[in-house]
Amino acid sequence: MTDNELPFAFGEPPLRAHLRTQPEDFFVEEILGYEADGTGEHAFLRVEKRGANTDWVARELAKFAGTAPMNVGYAGMKDRHAVTRQVFTVQLPGRADPDWSAFPHADVRVESLGRHSRKIKRGALRGNRFVLVLRELDGDRAAAETRLRQIAEHGVPNYFGEQRFGLGGNNVAQARAMFGGRRVDRDKRSILLSAARSHIFNGVLAERVISGTWNAPMDGEIWSLEGSRSWFGPEPFSDALAERLARFDIHPSGPLWGRGETPAADAAGDLERAVAARDEDLAKGLADARMDQERRALRLQPREFAWRWLDGDALEVSFGLPAGAYATTVIRELAVT
Repeated sequence: MTDNELPFAFGEPPLRAHLRTQPEDFFVEEILGYEADGTGEHAFLRVEKRGANTDWVARELAKFAGTAPMNVGYAGMKDRHAVTRQVFTVQLPGRADPDWSAFPHADVRVESLGRHSRKIKRGALRGNRFVLVLRELDGDRAAAETRLRQIAEHGVPNYFGEQRFGLGGNNVAQARAMFGGRRVDRDKRSILLSAARSHIFNGVLAERVISGTWNAPMDGEIWSLEGSRSWFGPEPFSDALAERLARFDIHPSGPLWGRGETPAADAAGDLERAVAARDEDLAKGLADARMDQERRALRLQPREFAWRWLDGDALEVSFGLPAGAYATTVIRELAVT
């Protein structure tokens, strides 16, 4: 199921628009949740890049510092067609920092924030802050205002974005081929396993959007804790759970498929097993790959969600998201881009 085929929470988007008309229209700032600890052999760098690939920047930092690419760390891949701000570490044992201000790429600005005791690991961040500009708008502005308020009040379905599935969504087909015996390298294998899990998750979430239960409990629900990978349940729905659900402390969850049985029970468990059965080759391949059953929230709340209309028929939308969530998942409820 492609991004445009996934059901919408609030009906068809009221706008059509262009996103990423220029890199500055898609600004992303990483929120690590920690700072340089001031000691150690790793340079702790804030890097702002325009129209550049994260992995390419990492290799160029290594080259500039005279070290191997494996000695450069970063928490997450950031969009190429954007202006992004994120932290890298460069291991420099027994060496002073080079003059980072002389980094020889005009679209990449490097600022030293001190030293750190360890290399940044993938996924070691709290979230990201986005400022997006939609241009060449076509649609009903009053309806767009209503939709913006709905997103702010209710959140959106927490779909995996199209980036997870590769060019043309081909990663799922490649995962099927891998499970059928095609050999792939280790890095590609990890990408394809993630695509297979994401495909099943999106299928479950799509069914719950259609039934109106993406933000409401089903019998046998497993609850995901806000800002955490932890989950609990099933247990009878209570006033206490209803209060926590209303204030976005917990969310209904869906499966990141793996070996063993889904922990969801009753109607929720039946739905998850039925969706996984539609893609039996993916579900079996994930189990055979010894992936564990994990959970992901079905509902996504954009933090500090705000918007303003700009001159020249444009709309700026800003918000924060936890790690692993997609800005395009928020925007798709507002506009077809």
